[in-house]
Amino acid sequence: MPSSRHESLHRVFCDTPGAYTRAFKTLDIDIPEPREIEVVDTDMTEIEPLARRADTVMVFTSRFGAKHAVIIESLSRRNDERISHWTYYISYAHIRYGCPVTLLVTCQDAITARWARETKPVGLGDYPSLVVHPIVLGPDNVPEITDPAEARTDTVLAMFSALTHTHSPKVDAILAALDTALARIDLDSAAYIAEQTEIGLGDTKARQIWRRLMSMQNYRWKSEFAQMLRAEGEARGEAIGEARGEARGEARGRVIGQAIGEARGEARSVLRILEERGVPVTEVIRQRILMCENFGLLEDWLVRSLKASTVEELFD
Repeated sequence: MPSSRHESLHRVFCDTPGAYTRAFKTLDIDIPEPREIEVVDTDMTEIEPLARRADTVMVFTSRFGAKHAVIIESLSRRNDERISHWTYYISYAHIRYGCPVTLLVTCQDAITARWARETKPVGLGDYPSLVVHPIVLGPDNVPEITDPAEARTDTVLAMFSALTHTHSPKVDAILAALDTALARIDLDSAAYIAEQTEIGLGDTKARQIWRRLMSMQNYRWKSEFAQMLRAEGEARGEAIGEARGEARGEARGRVIGQAIGEARGEARSVLRILEERGVPVTEVIRQRILMCENFGLLEDWLVRSLKASTVEELFD
């Protein structure tokens, strides 16, 4: 199951399609300015039982009517099996949409980015039938945006810079620049970027830095599901933790209670989002979600609940 961190590295392009063209400009790659951008179905499964699903697929239409399909894949480590998947995705999109196809791969470490950037021939030695040559965004070519003024000119790119340079020695300055830039834009946009940054930083020291910065902002957890999670999870968690700590006289009561409370708050958020989106949930599935205390798993379900058309898609 893809992690929330994995999702954030390609969802930024899905939720903010204009980020694609801006990202390419940072690489000095000239592409036609799109007149229309369509986020299309990522399911590439054929009639045979061979499931294939890309991370994000978009079709751009220029003002002259020319189409261009872009497949965006998030990659956390070298994975030779992905090569055969990518050849399939490219061929499928080329046939389905009848237009040129670009494969864009996003990475958070330079070693993976260098591997992904290599041309990957498919065939015999010097006579490959196909050559996969992705365009790669990684720490070695995405700028480290540490200047707040520069971050303000393109906050989405500044966010992507933060996600790409999670392990950089300059991550403190990158996050501080992004934080300053968010204070100058509307609350809804700031909330979205703040939340996607939190998710994309994963379980790193950078996330703790970001949380400290966000604790001083009034748009913290502005989105619906994050607001429900923190409001319900933290309140219940602190209440349970304090009660157990006082009853047992143990400091760990608060820690355990807060963890349980946050998990329960996350579970209720998953169910509420599914309900609001009209996705049917059986009682068995409801109890499965409510009884789960694995916060990382619940976080994945939470992200998937925003797009799932059936409850089964949470667990795929």
